[in-house]
Amino acid sequence: MAVDIKNLNHNQLNDLITKAQSRQQELRKEKVAKLRDKIHALIKAEGFSFEDVFGQGRGGKGRRAGGTVAPKYRNPADPEQTWSGRGKRPRWFNDALKAGKKEKDLAI
Repeated sequence: MAVDIKNLNHNQLNDLITKAQSRQQELRKEKVAKLRDKIHALIKAEGFSFEDVFGQGRGGKGRRAGGTVAPKYRNPADPEQTWSGRGKRPRWFNDALKAGKKEKDLAI
């Protein structure tokens, strides 16, 4: 299928590009699916499962569950206020640094 692109106007050329990109994505998806099937067949032929070879993947035991992190810094003026050292610095931490304290002075 030869297309003479010199005779296409702007809209026709954009339409051709869009169709070509769409077809390219379809071909890639087909190739990936065939490759995935080959890999699964090879793993099965060797007597293993996909999880044996590649682990649990998303949400498996290799991933940390969200939870609290131990505090790393404490406000000397109010010991109830702590910060783990992650995320945005709390106002009291910035104020203490401006007052001349160092991070190690605020460490627990």
